[in-house]
Amino acid sequence: MTSSPDRHNRNTSLLVLGALGVVYGDLGTSPLYVMKACFGGSQSLAVIPQNILGVLSLILWALITVISVKYIVFVMRADNRGEGGILALMSLALSGIEGHGRFRKAAVLALGLFGACLLYGDGIITPAISVLSALEGLNVTTTRFEHWVVPITLVVLVVLFMMQSHGTGKIGLLFGPIILAWFFSLGLLGFRGILENPNVLTAINPLNAVWFLSHNGGTGFAVLGAVFLACTGGEALYADMGHFGRFPIQVGWYAVALPSLVLNYFGQGANLLADPAAIINPFYELVPPSMLIPMVVLAAIATVIASQAIISGVFSMTRQAVLLGYLPRVQIVQTSSAERGQIYVPVANKLLFAATVAVVLGFKTSDNLAAAYGVAVTLAMLIDTIILYFVAVNLWKWRLPAAIMVVGTFLLFDVSFCSSTLLKIPQGGWVPLVVALGAYTVMLTWRRGRQILNVRLNSQCMPLDDFAKIVVPADSKITRVSGAAVFMSGNSRNTPPTMLHNLRYNKVLHETTAVLSVVIEEVARLPKNERVTVENIGHGFYRIEARYGFMESPNVREILELCEAQGLTMNIDITGFFVGNAVVCPTDTPQMATWRMRLFAFMMRNAQPPTAFFAIPPNQVVELGVQVQL
Repeated sequence: MTSSPDRHNRNTSLLVLGALGVVYGDLGTSPLYVMKACFGGSQSLAVIPQNILGVLSLILWALITVISVKYIVFVMRADNRGEGGILALMSLALSGIEGHGRFRKAAVLALGLFGACLLYGDGIITPAISVLSALEGLNVTTTRFEHWVVPITLVVLVVLFMMQSHGTGKIGLLFGPIILAWFFSLGLLGFRGILENPNVLTAINPLNAVWFLSHNGGTGFAVLGAVFLACTGGEALYADMGHFGRFPIQVGWYAVALPSLVLNYFGQGANLLADPAAIINPFYELVPPSMLIPMVVLAAIATVIASQAIISGVFSMTRQAVLLGYLPRVQIVQTSSAERGQIYVPVANKLLFAATVAVVLGFKTSDNLAAAYGVAVTLAMLIDTIILYFVAVNLWKWRLPAAIMVVGTFLLFDVSFCSSTLLKIPQGGWVPLVVALGAYTVMLTWRRGRQILNVRLNSQCMPLDDFAKIVVPADSKITRVSGAAVFMSGNSRNTPPTMLHNLRYNKVLHETTAVLSVVIEEVARLPKNERVTVENIGHGFYRIEARYGFMESPNVREILELCEAQGLTMNIDITGFFVGNAVVCPTDTPQMATWRMRLFAFMMRNAQPPTAFFAIPPNQVVELGVQVQL
């Protein structure tokens, strides 16, 4: 029989392997284009030894500071009951700010939402540049494939997005061994290059980076935007923490990803020191000619994996935004019975696919896309650092000098990289920013629209306690029928409009009538003993409040089962569920701009029905329409 420690070690190894297959693809495929982007593009940096060593030093210390220290050591400590991502970080920061800090809460909320929207922009660019850069290796020895790069890229993207419905866990275990082979190949190629020119190891000295920046002026500053491409994937790494856990991700970085990346970057540098002409494609110039085609195939597969990290992060963030009330209800498919963090969001997958294809067709080459890449990521990482400060001071109770010193160091890197990448806006950096601003507008419109809608609905309702006292069994005008009914409501304190409509037109109430409201807390998960609260109002009326974290999917069967422990027994197979369908009717004096009101009404019409979202048995639902003028 397998011992418990052995089983634990095996499970940890599988999680590390799965994490390599999902989390580190973006960081792992950066060597395909980073060195080329540093010396190419608009900056046209001279390929001389001092610049090569300076760029390598910048890449090394950026990986150490931004990924190894900032994200792996500090940001991943800010897990919201095991979940990561900018919305989880925002929720932690908000929970630590005292009630009087209204301005700080508003600032953190605005930053967190915009940072989350930036992930959508990054999710569009990452698959496109990763796959294109890999397949461009076909052009190293011949131009016969030049016109086939874009079509093959589109085929690869179709396969990638079609695979998403199988879930990140299965994809991770499938991709894990492949990405492990990829990292092994990176390290081996880099080690081979370093052996031929060991002088490249002097780039470890950070003074090379200082010399580079001080002697290249504006050009050196512009190169920082290309150097940062080596760190893209850090935000997705944090967002995917809930899929595999903190420890497997940390092991995968320190034991596999970081050593392989450093070896390969230094190997490329060593090759450039010996032959500056290799800058045409520094990565593939490291590959022996006989191994070029197999390496292109492996790189293409690895870039599919690179895209997986950001896609999984987008899925996680979309669910968080839906449950926190910033996006309308959408279909969320649970792809694993063991890991609740492994999900598939069909609408997000379709939108990402369409936008990614458009980007590939519009930019056509990885060099063109490099100008658009990095803007969204640097802004998102800068926002992470700012919000981390509030978590450190208000939640972790750090002393102010310590928080300023640590966060200030990260800000030095983030602001430098961000300022440099913003220079790319005219060359294509506007694309992810436009996507982020569009998503931000949608989130704010949905949030504001729901607030106005709830105020209007609640203003037309009497308190449930008063209603229960008026409607008593002795009232001859109202019939109480046997059985149980659950009325879904956003506010369990008031009488739901659906209950009033049912009473007005059907003249009946069930003997057991419960008002159920689902509250999403600003924590990732809640234990089951904190899930449900039942209050007996009297006269057969009950108030049920179910509480879920923003990484959990509400389920009425689970809620009713938990109600039994508190004295309320309702058989879900014979219980009727009443849900409202609010139809928004704009007025002449709307409380939002007309275009925003129309956008809100469109989202209301296309939101997933509560029947599917809350897993209510569809043949036991009565849906009542309610027109609301806004």
